[in-house]
Amino acid sequence: MRLLRKSGDVPKRSLWQRIKDVALMDVAVLARGGVSPGSLEQLEQLLLEADFGVPVTLRLVAEVERKAMRGVVKTQDQFQEALAEGIEASLRAGNSDPSLVMAPSPPTVIAVVGVNGAGKTTFIGKLSERFKTEKKRVMVAAGDTFRAGAVDQLRVWAERTGAEFHGAKAGADPGAVAFDAIDSAINRGVDVLIVDTAGRLHTSEGLMDELKKVVRVIAKRLPGAPHETLLVLDGTIGQNAVQQAKIFSSAVPITGLVVTKLDGTARGGVVIAVHEAIDAPVKFLGVGESAADLLTFDPAEFARDLLSEE
Repeated sequence: MRLLRKSGDVPKRSLWQRIKDVALMDVAVLARGGVSPGSLEQLEQLLLEADFGVPVTLRLVAEVERKAMRGVVKTQDQFQEALAEGIEASLRAGNSDPSLVMAPSPPTVIAVVGVNGAGKTTFIGKLSERFKTEKKRVMVAAGDTFRAGAVDQLRVWAERTGAEFHGAKAGADPGAVAFDAIDSAINRGVDVLIVDTAGRLHTSEGLMDELKKVVRVIAKRLPGAPHETLLVLDGTIGQNAVQQAKIFSSAVPITGLVVTKLDGTARGGVVIAVHEAIDAPVKFLGVGESAADLLTFDPAEFARDLLSEE
């Protein structure tokens, strides 16, 4: 699996290629059973450039150095393996289960949050398609009543994936839309209800308060819901994604992360940084526009791919 590249893209130098070129130039030092201080400094710089963030970067470099001092890292392959193990361990730390929580009895309610442009609507369409392939009856609710075209955009995805659609008029109260959607889902025997929310400007206190209200309304109408609140983040915006995650998680409980647009960047360290910043599991990666380009997150596979030659 290639998480960070698509066929047809102009080839980019992978993170591992850059590490080999810069941080592992002194192979003689490795052969003697160590990693040079200069190599560690270069590794630190490359990880920061790849959006791992300071806390994760310092820990990974320290772990590689520790293994080198113990004589475990003597070759490039061992260096690569030590780094991959550190990345995987970071992703498995804390709350890291990528599976979706389903309600004991339907409907399962999934709220999808995030800023405009992160790929929320596309993710909802892909997730709807996935549930449909599992023979589940799906409804999508157009809770983004502020952005022009948002309702129509979601309707198109519903038609494309065969999901039922709960619409709303522009400017309608998002909480009321969510409340009515749950009523409709129950009456129609829907298995999964996916509720879109307005693309919140995470710096706007008023809009974040509105998001809190939507989640409260959902919980009031159906105790235990939303069963998942998934935060969609644009993987190309680097450390800004970490800041967004912190602000959203301070407003509503985030149960899972969805990182999109990873087909267009080799700076995949943001996935690890965001997971660690709010202790929420990464549940999906978006690597393209088609429904098949939604990948269930696997820490080991992601670590290997991040450090692949291609």
